[in-house]
Amino acid sequence: MAESTASDNSTLVSNDPPAGTDPKDNEVEEEQLGDKSFPVKIVLPHGEEPIELQILPEEQIHEIRQSIIEHPNAVRYSCFHLEHAGERINDFHQVSEVPELAANSELTLVEDPYTEKEARIHFIRIRDLIGAAGDRTDSIHGVLAGLSIHDGLVDESAESSQETTKGAENKTAESIKEYNFEAPSSLSTLLPRKTDPPPKTVTIIALSPWNPPPAHLRQQGHLLYLTVRTAEGTDYNITAHVGGFYVNGCDTKTFEPKPRPVPIPSDAPKEIKEAHSLFSLLEMISPGFKAEYQKLQEFQNHRDPLSTFQIGNAFPSAPWIVPLTTSPLTKHVSDPARSQEPYLLNGIENTDSLRDWNEEFQSAKELPREGMQDRIFRERLLSKLYADYNDAATRGAVLVARGEVAPLNPTEGRDAQIFVYNNVFYSFGADGVDTFKSEGGHEAAKVATGKDVLGVKLVNQLDIEGLYTPGTVVVDYLGKRIVGQSIVPGIFKQPEPGENQIHYGALDGKDVVAADERFVPVFKKLAESLHVKKHPVWDKDGKRFDLEASVEMKGLLGTDGRKYVLDLYRITPLDKWWMDKDPKDDRHKYPHRMTVLRLELVQSLFKVKRAEYIAEQLRNRELLKKKAETNGEEKKEGDEKKEGDEKKEGDEKKEGQEKPEEKVESEERNPEEKPEDEEVPRVDMAGFKYFLNPDAFSDQKPQTDEEKEELIKDEKDVVEVCQYLHKDVIPTLLKELREADISFPMDGRSLTRQLHNRGINMRYLGRLASLSDDEDRLRCFRDVCVREMIARSFKHIAAKFLKELPLPLTSACLAHLLNCLLGYSLNPKPVAQIDEKLRQIFTGVNLNFTEVTPGSLRDDVALETVRRFRYTLPDEWWVQIRPLQMLREISLKLGLQLQVKDYAFTEAEAAQKDASKPPIAEPQVQKAGGQGAGGNKGKNKKKNKKAGEGPAGSTTPSITVPHTFIPDDIVNVVPIIKDSCPRSALAEEALDAGRISILQNERKLGEDLLLESLSLHEQIYGLIHPEVAQMYHTLSQLYYQMGQKEAAVELAKKAVIVSERTVGVDASETVLNYLNLSLFLHQDGKTKEALIYARHALDLWKIIYGPDHPDTITTMNNYAVMLQSLREFKESKRWFAEALRVCETVLGEGTVHSATLLFQLAQAQALAQDTAEAVKTMRKSRDIFQEKLGKDDKNTLEAQYWLEQLTTNAVHLAKQIAKRDADAFRRQKWKLPTMDKYSKKDNEKA
Repeated sequence: MAESTASDNSTLVSNDPPAGTDPKDNEVEEEQLGDKSFPVKIVLPHGEEPIELQILPEEQIHEIRQSIIEHPNAVRYSCFHLEHAGERINDFHQVSEVPELAANSELTLVEDPYTEKEARIHFIRIRDLIGAAGDRTDSIHGVLAGLSIHDGLVDESAESSQETTKGAENKTAESIKEYNFEAPSSLSTLLPRKTDPPPKTVTIIALSPWNPPPAHLRQQGHLLYLTVRTAEGTDYNITAHVGGFYVNGCDTKTFEPKPRPVPIPSDAPKEIKEAHSLFSLLEMISPGFKAEYQKLQEFQNHRDPLSTFQIGNAFPSAPWIVPLTTSPLTKHVSDPARSQEPYLLNGIENTDSLRDWNEEFQSAKELPREGMQDRIFRERLLSKLYADYNDAATRGAVLVARGEVAPLNPTEGRDAQIFVYNNVFYSFGADGVDTFKSEGGHEAAKVATGKDVLGVKLVNQLDIEGLYTPGTVVVDYLGKRIVGQSIVPGIFKQPEPGENQIHYGALDGKDVVAADERFVPVFKKLAESLHVKKHPVWDKDGKRFDLEASVEMKGLLGTDGRKYVLDLYRITPLDKWWMDKDPKDDRHKYPHRMTVLRLELVQSLFKVKRAEYIAEQLRNRELLKKKAETNGEEKKEGDEKKEGDEKKEGDEKKEGQEKPEEKVESEERNPEEKPEDEEVPRVDMAGFKYFLNPDAFSDQKPQTDEEKEELIKDEKDVVEVCQYLHKDVIPTLLKELREADISFPMDGRSLTRQLHNRGINMRYLGRLASLSDDEDRLRCFRDVCVREMIARSFKHIAAKFLKELPLPLTSACLAHLLNCLLGYSLNPKPVAQIDEKLRQIFTGVNLNFTEVTPGSLRDDVALETVRRFRYTLPDEWWVQIRPLQMLREISLKLGLQLQVKDYAFTEAEAAQKDASKPPIAEPQVQKAGGQGAGGNKGKNKKKNKKAGEGPAGSTTPSITVPHTFIPDDIVNVVPIIKDSCPRSALAEEALDAGRISILQNERKLGEDLLLESLSLHEQIYGLIHPEVAQMYHTLSQLYYQMGQKEAAVELAKKAVIVSERTVGVDASETVLNYLNLSLFLHQDGKTKEALIYARHALDLWKIIYGPDHPDTITTMNNYAVMLQSLREFKESKRWFAEALRVCETVLGEGTVHSATLLFQLAQAQALAQDTAEAVKTMRKSRDIFQEKLGKDDKNTLEAQYWLEQLTTNAVHLAKQIAKRDADAFRRQKWKLPTMDKYSKKDNEKA
């Protein structure tokens, strides 16, 4: 489960082009690229229809080869080269380098001899292509990784059909039916709908047991031996030869790899079946193969291609809820080739997987970056390289955590051990050698590794020439933190006597300091970007060294001659405010002293200081002008005044641009206004400097009075940043939330992203919650903050138990801890359920988690929140939390994948579940210890024994009482990953340029640049990547604003699918993308489909946050408007009423927001013919508007107008109703027999 860290540095580095370059130079070049493409014809070797491709002169031939391989008419080819005019073309030449290659030229596809590697690649590709590859059991990506459920929400065939079919009618009814606002969403919302199994083209296709070929047959060109069972049930053995594939004479007992004539069909004469492609051979030997393959294609075409594409440059999102292990979606089926994949992927010697990661990284960074194509190639290579490295490093980290890799120093303590696996260097995120003893030990070391990977990511983003970083990944898995780094040349080299292993920064704690002058130029560039001041530090002897960076940051000159920067966990100063507030009680003290400020905060204050400097310069300029006026220089004064006004106008425009250049000038000029732009002067920024000393408050010991004064000044600057955080940033955030100017976070991830983007550390969650305690408007924000604090505290507690346990016991530990936190109402005395066999096997393992009780866990969680967040949880806080939402937060933080079922957190829920249907996981009562559900005497004895070994007071009945969670509910645990992969600067430059062009009314240029940015995103990241999802989202909104609704809908669908697969089916970004898609579809006239997506988004919202999230008000309001467009007035009235209820719950009654919703509700009531209620509701709206905004406000006047109209209509309608009732009464009076009787009697008496 990859933890998204893109947001952590999203605002650290400016997206602007490097200083001295004009972004529009690149833009023009980008725009021109699209005009150079031309068509070519690809001639296939066996008489097939030629295919046409559109290519660019800057493309390389291997890119064209890839396009051919992916073309539907050429899927059978993978081992070939291209020829033009009879000459072979080098795969790495550009198209422009091929002589006489022009529009409508022919390129001939020529099949190549296979190598063993090419044969393996071809086999894997064909196996995937024909749907014969079973689900891979992956150790890091988890169950159903990269899941998308978008396609299952709407029957697209019914929706797209122009005929009114029953399917479409059913979907319409489904989307409009009465929605239950109070019912919780089912966890099945997070899983795909049931689908039929795909057609089978072959039954089995795998490597033969006769592999590998013996030496004498390798000499004859034999590469692999395969076994195939066709859909007809016939078994064939196949030889992969350098010339292609053929049917051989092998069987299970006889080895005869030479060609064997076979009759196909059975009554046909025997003949040798051979072909260059395995796909072609399968067509020959299986009469039904073509038909089944066609059915497979049709089956796959029902899904959006983006939901099936392989994820290349990103980690697929692992869902926290997965189907039952017996579900067809996850059922484990026999697949002989599954265990053969390591050989198929890496070869028999496993050499294909061994890569020199560090050399690859640094060589890629040294590639040319001058031209557009150079930058595209370089960034695309780096993106792919980082993805490959992250995958390999994470796999190794999981093996290290499981104890399956031998340490290089086995005699050291566990925390001090280091490992090398697959050319990646691993260490634990713990203080194994007392490096951080004075900073907080293991806690400080763990935080330092997390800060370090963010620092590496930042340096990679800055892309400073001549400065290198190792590939870095931090993996959290089952309570352990493992750091994986590419091996820097010379890192293990023992220094010569008198030499230092580190060439810049501190060694041996801070006792020794190195300051190699060779590092000054590159570190100076880095310091300028990070606003780091050149400052003095002192070694243990009091010797002064002037460093360009924190003393903790280290420079290493590798044996390859490159300058590496290491230990980037202290790029900003310490948080003095937080340190000063630390309680003296050791039990409640913050766990470590690695409390650094966030770089986003420093950047924010830098922009404020820069704006103040510019304003001061403008004021001084005005004063000079006034002084000149008093000297009588009238003509000159007039000219200067005009010039000064122009300068002020231009400078104010620059102030809001927040650019980090040395000269602030108007960058967003209209090219048509060049004469005026040339007169706009610049503000001289040479006098503006803002730098901070990252080593302030870190126990530096200046030697002279002058040095002490300088350090005091540096410390004051740091204190100013802390004050800015508390007096400006935090109050501004709360103010914007209070006034609903920004969206409320809906879960821990969105909260983390929101705080980090503003430079607020997560340790301030307690302060934010305290400041929100007494405000109903901030209740949602407070609830999310408290939930996040509890989830994070639980994560730390669980990690302490998990890191000591072997993998087979972790499920029992997790289930028991979850029962203590969330299942206490169903079972107040949960007992850990451990398989007795595992207990006997792991005799030396500490099973102290079994002693945890709900009470002790609550005490530990409360203590952790005090220590880590300085927040005291309210009394009986465990009753106030929402269990399902808390379960989700914990699962995402620990990487848990739980099986889907109706988790019963209370006795009432358990009873309701039992009454409605048999529970999905009924064996939970009797399955303690991993035993069967039978419950015979022997098993009960084991359970009694286990109960006796458990915590005091445990009895047999406590085991038989149902538990909310059982170990089998924990299907899998996936690693949480933090990587150092930078974003593409090139793609973001094009995106920003496109936005600016549109703002300047250069719509055509803006659209071209946006499309170019999209193309760059897809080229560099691949189609399935979080950054591409964000690009689709941004572009869909821009197209919607420009009125191109169909394009907006298409891009919004892509944003939904890609975000589902990369950040999660229930991530906040996915919810937002679904809401956008719903809105765009409604505007495009597809309201019924829009309603389905909007309902799904609301169902996700219930699972993520629960009911009554403030942002759902707008969603419900939009939903009601959509229903009105379908003339579903009665149902729309319910939605407006619910939106009003939520608004009054979270924002209070009598607000302008509630008045607006009352206004809309009144209109809905009028449309539903509920005129009397409409008048009452509109009167309330008018009264609130009048009270809050005044009687002359346009909202008040409009409400008054509507009230008058509705009142008039109501009176008129009342008269009509009264008249109608009177007429009916008169008509009915003469028909009543009793009245006739009484009339006759009265007449007789008279």
